[in-house]
Amino acid sequence: MPGIVGIISRKKPAAECERLAQIMTAQLRHENFHRAGIFSIPEMGIFAGWIAQDDSFAANQTYFNEQKDIALVFSGECFFESETKIRLKQNGHRFSENRGDCLVHLYEEQGEKFFENLNGIFSGLLVDRRRNKIFLFNDRYGLDRIYWHETADAFYFASEAKALLRILPELRVFDREGIAQFFGVGCTGEGRTLFRGIQLLPSGARWVFENGGCRREKYFSPETWEQQLKLSATDYEAKFSEIFRKILPRYFVAEPRIGIALTGGLDTRMFMACLPSSGAKPISYTFTGAVGQTMDDRVAARVAMACGLEHQLLRLRTDFFSDFAAHADRTVFVTDGNSEIFGTHEIYFHRQARQLATTRLTGNYGGEILRNVPTWNPLQLAPEIFAADFSASVNAAGQQILAGKKNADTFAAFQEIPYGLFGNLSAGRSQINFRTPYLDNELVALAYQCPASIKQSSLPAARFVKACNPVLDKIPTDRGVVGDRSGPEVFLRRAFAEVTFKLDYQSDAGLPRGLAFLDPIFKPIVSGLKVAGLHKFLKYGSWFRQQLAPFVRERLAAAQSLGGGFLDADFIGSLAQQHISGQKNFSAEINSVLALESVERQLFKDLPRGIEAD
Repeated sequence: MPGIVGIISRKKPAAECERLAQIMTAQLRHENFHRAGIFSIPEMGIFAGWIAQDDSFAANQTYFNEQKDIALVFSGECFFESETKIRLKQNGHRFSENRGDCLVHLYEEQGEKFFENLNGIFSGLLVDRRRNKIFLFNDRYGLDRIYWHETADAFYFASEAKALLRILPELRVFDREGIAQFFGVGCTGEGRTLFRGIQLLPSGARWVFENGGCRREKYFSPETWEQQLKLSATDYEAKFSEIFRKILPRYFVAEPRIGIALTGGLDTRMFMACLPSSGAKPISYTFTGAVGQTMDDRVAARVAMACGLEHQLLRLRTDFFSDFAAHADRTVFVTDGNSEIFGTHEIYFHRQARQLATTRLTGNYGGEILRNVPTWNPLQLAPEIFAADFSASVNAAGQQILAGKKNADTFAAFQEIPYGLFGNLSAGRSQINFRTPYLDNELVALAYQCPASIKQSSLPAARFVKACNPVLDKIPTDRGVVGDRSGPEVFLRRAFAEVTFKLDYQSDAGLPRGLAFLDPIFKPIVSGLKVAGLHKFLKYGSWFRQQLAPFVRERLAAAQSLGGGFLDADFIGSLAQQHISGQKNFSAEINSVLALESVERQLFKDLPRGIEAD
């Protein structure tokens, strides 16, 4: 994934720091279309590097002001009002359109207020030689990650943990609390990582390095949004319509064009309903299985046709299964284990998407931000897989993370998305530029003002679509929503969609563990009704029993010797047989165990990968 790396130190030899920075930078360059560079100011003790896609906002670094006394190394992307760039140019600044070099000039104009005004998914290192200050910062949500480790003589940071693991082999040890969180809720949280001694920069961070010390500041806290007054339902919907229409054009600026990851739901339909008329026409696509069509596929095609856009289905081909072990390892490696085996399809699909458009606009996070749809839940893995003294730690870790849900909006934006949903994002961003309007600062701030009466309802979204494009209002969503209409026909349509959705899920995942013995009866019935496959095409539970059974057996055998003493080796040895035979449903357990096995094998033992800079 594109990002930044660096060492801040005046105690270590400069030549050694520069060498290590080069190694860290190369470690993060995963693709030939990733560009990389090195930046250092030895007298200030800063040695950094950057990686960016060759056609992205953060390409062509390092960024300087006219006097070359302010420098910026940047990852990600920022979105501005058009007036901001006009004002900068009127003040005599020169910069490229749709690139990040405008940021350094914005800092010149605004000083440290600059950080508060950034809008997007990003992180960066800004060096102000005039004031002898170094700023390390990230976005409000902490979604563009910065991993860090500090020793007596240096501060190390990187967008991916593997850059630190490469040059600091003593960190190649699992963190017990991080692993407990991983098994409890599917990821780490609260600033922890899987690796002992490596932490995450908190969200909205602005850490200031000067005079040999570090001042750890936050330029933004969610309390700012929590203190807003709730709006009435009418006022909220009117305000949403105004803000969404205003911000959307920011996300369609790209060269040569945008790719829209289109689904059958309302979150993508909202921006399809008010597509900007200027610029190159986007292309739309939907991820799907090897054969057939899901409800998502059919609905997305109808929506695209109604909007006059080309639409393509990007499919899982036979090589996904024949080369699955390599695909899975690459996904785990690139994402530092944040995307597990269940996320193996992400890089695979996004490589296809890149052939159509290098920037992806997605409806991701609309449900979490606008409606507080919960997607981060306890895994409730079978306790038998853990060593006797570790099961309690897993339960406690999961409960502690999810107990922090004091404000649903804050939990969604600052916990669930940057932790629970980070894995798939990091895999996709290794291939394409990722954009979602649902994390725009203005829109998230407004979501905090949504009244409880409509917070979890899809009706505001449906009414917005109808107001913007009545034609799209007539196309039912994949879950049977048809605008804001009601009646027997609508009720039956929605009921059918919900029932088939749940049956589709259960036919793959299997019945709950206590009822798994009924699967041999349940699955033929669902298959006979011809409702399986209407919604889901990712069927890892079934694949683990069929196409991927040899992979599961081989990798679980290796996992029996997994370090750290977290797992019961004997029980792990029986997992493959119990799942593949259909005796039990252990797909979630297999997913987690194999992800950790891949992390230990690749990041602790094998490690070197990456591509040297051209």
